[in-house]
Amino acid sequence: MLRRLAAFLLLAWVMGFLWFALALPQPRAGARTDAVVVLTGGAGRIERGLEALREGWAARMLVSGVDREVRPHEFALEYEVSARTMQCCVTLGFESYDTRSNAAETAAWVSARKVRSLRLVTSDWHMRRAAYELARGLPAGTVLVEDAVPTRPSLRILVLEYHKYLARRALGIWQGLQ
Repeated sequence: MLRRLAAFLLLAWVMGFLWFALALPQPRAGARTDAVVVLTGGAGRIERGLEALREGWAARMLVSGVDREVRPHEFALEYEVSARTMQCCVTLGFESYDTRSNAAETAAWVSARKVRSLRLVTSDWHMRRAAYELARGLPAGTVLVEDAVPTRPSLRILVLEYHKYLARRALGIWQGLQ
């Protein structure tokens, strides 16, 4: 009996990992949202968020997880953002340091601005856990559009992120039972 249970759990883990690694979320061009949130930490994320602004897919942007040392004018220079766009449309979020705090920072920003639809930009391998965290904290009825930045993650990154995702989902289930 114990051997069958172990075999079943191993098979479930392998099948889940294959789904996680082979069916990574994709970019989502064109879908219009009230705002875009970019979670820092990976190449191409900020550029993708700025593309959403330029293309009119979103009217404003939160960059969550910005290092406290970064100043808005430095950000504007680094990413070639006009002063006008920085003033009207870009908020730098300095309060978060991990995915869970990104979600809390974003939920507060969304609530304060009464955002009804939000484009989430992060790396493809990070999207599932980030979207899960964010969806748990957003105001009811907020539409979340996933816009993944394609990467070439290593097996190590995929295994680590898969375990983080499983752990977070399990914690969510546990919290729901209490």
